[in-house]
Amino acid sequence: MRREETLHQLEHRQPFDLLVIGGGATGCGIAVDAAARGLRVALVEKLDYGEGTSSRSTKLVHGGVRYLEMAVRGLDRAQYQLVRDGLFERGVLLRNAPHLAHRLPLVTPLYDWLEVPYVFAGLKLYDLLAGKKSLGSSRLIGRTEALRRFPLLKAQGLKAGVLYYDGQFNDARMALALILTASELGAVSANHVEALSLLKEQGRVRGARVRDRIGGREFDIRARGVINATGPFTDSIRRMDEADARPLLKASSGIHIVLNQRFAPPSAGLMIPKTEDGRVLFILPWQGHALIGTTDEPAEIVDHPRPRQEEIAYLLRHVRRYFNLAITPEDITSTWSGLRPLLDDPRAADTAHLTRDYSIQISSTGLLTIVGGKWTTYRKMAQDAVDQAVDAFALSPSRPCVTADLAVHGAQDFEPHGERRLVRDFGLDADVAAHLRETYGGCAAQVAELAREGLGDRLHSAHPRIAAEIVYAVRHEQAQRLADVLVRRTTLALLDVKAAAAAVPRTAEIMARELDWDESRRHQEIQAFEELLATAL
Repeated sequence: MRREETLHQLEHRQPFDLLVIGGGATGCGIAVDAAARGLRVALVEKLDYGEGTSSRSTKLVHGGVRYLEMAVRGLDRAQYQLVRDGLFERGVLLRNAPHLAHRLPLVTPLYDWLEVPYVFAGLKLYDLLAGKKSLGSSRLIGRTEALRRFPLLKAQGLKAGVLYYDGQFNDARMALALILTASELGAVSANHVEALSLLKEQGRVRGARVRDRIGGREFDIRARGVINATGPFTDSIRRMDEADARPLLKASSGIHIVLNQRFAPPSAGLMIPKTEDGRVLFILPWQGHALIGTTDEPAEIVDHPRPRQEEIAYLLRHVRRYFNLAITPEDITSTWSGLRPLLDDPRAADTAHLTRDYSIQISSTGLLTIVGGKWTTYRKMAQDAVDQAVDAFALSPSRPCVTADLAVHGAQDFEPHGERRLVRDFGLDADVAAHLRETYGGCAAQVAELAREGLGDRLHSAHPRIAAEIVYAVRHEQAQRLADVLVRRTTLALLDVKAAAAAVPRTAEIMARELDWDESRRHQEIQAFEELLATAL
């Protein structure tokens, strides 16, 4: 569906049962859940899907080793339940999105014999809590195997390691897969559409006044109920409802750095259980590079938080302690910062100790707000939010929640080794075929068909992204801006900023043709993307 038709449906196919404000993990998950129950759903996102926070995570699907330690040390039942829920939902996500998520072995290096029983016992408890959805049994490994799995690990003083398993996923593509799934189920959604104010009838919230940030037009969307799922921006929407609403959250920034190919772990990630200030640090293989994160600092809530040099230095300082190679800022190919929406708790010493649990509240005028949580538990959060919306807004779904067993867009017809067919049928290079399979799942052949029509050229010689993906993103994935394609549809800028910059002319050329940009618009888009690269990335 072209953007003009989508906007027309948002304005005229009314009233909806639900209007969801926010197109991140939670909002997109709610749209899927509600549409799958047969409800009439609209969703608007002021930026791109997942742009605010949900494309800037550590790419892990996990219960949370740190939260388990906090639960045990503090005898905290809430943290314990958070880990159990996370491990269950980890299994659901890996099953429902097999093209975007996979099992990842992780090694915890131990340099003190006294740490061995403590860490091993903790990770065995982690296994136990996963139950039937365990991804594999944790085990002690010797010094030799630890170095084999992670050759760049410092050998001096290494005693042993613990091998355990978690999940890894493509967060940006997962958010997109959810919104495409919701669309297939009948939801109507639009990115780059901002909620300006809430509409009220007889003192109850009944929709929102919105503005198309691409075309500039304003219009009303009416619905029986409105759900505020805007992550870090939750309180700004709540203040549209109640000007003096007490803040529900604090935001923390988590930055990540990506190192070039020579630092990429070959077969496993590394989990450093405790940094100098008690945090957990990950060094992960990600699309042929090394992804390192994350920090946890109080942050100002802005659309595109800028990575701070002191945070980058913090990560590099800790990585140098575990790597036997010198790492300099020149080895960094990309850096980004994401905001975590954390439930405010005045008892917490800092943001690192705030819970990753979530809360659902309904205001006196009927605005339903969901805040907190994390990517792994997005589906459960969505289910709980829709359950409450059905009761609060007297909705009549045609069926109960089905998302625990609902494959997302791209999972249908996914072949675990489908890259072989793409190489054979379309003559693609092996790395391009593997990238298409992992990115588009069962839809990879549609992209490959575009490549066969003359769009098979690479956007950068060092990466397997191809021009066909730009056309596919515009025609089938609601891409409207250069960043939509280069940051989230292909994830190239999250991986390699210089490669993304080199891909701008070709990307702009194709998008201008597909979206009928004139020269002025093309120049504006290039300028905006270059500014993004120079600041937020």
